[in-house]
Amino acid sequence: MYEIDFVEFPSSSAAGSGAFFEKAFGWAATAYGPAYTDVQSGGTVSFGFQEDTAQQTAAPLVTIRTDDLAGARASVEAAGGVVTVEPFSFPGGRRFHFREPGGAELAVWTPDS
Repeated sequence: MYEIDFVEFPSSSAAGSGAFFEKAFGWAATAYGPAYTDVQSGGTVSFGFQEDTAQQTAAPLVTIRTDDLAGARASVEAAGGVVTVEPFSFPGGRRFHFREPGGAELAVWTPDS
């Protein structure tokens, strides 16, 4: 199973970005520490704001959910993708980042079981 279900945006103020979407659209924002805010829009794709410049990507980061992180990595590499960030844990799961041959950076994640 592979499905796009999250987009992460770089932000100079994760809390400010979350507060904006709460006020503008009534969506729920949850802070995960001082530099990250998650926003649930009620749709099938949610999104977050990364304020930590050491962890920000240059462009929005589309994330793909899977049940098999190791299998997804093998598929990415076999198809010509390059892992740019090794798998790491975060609140709720694990993920890795990769660059596809055209240059876009994406991530694959799996929820904690």
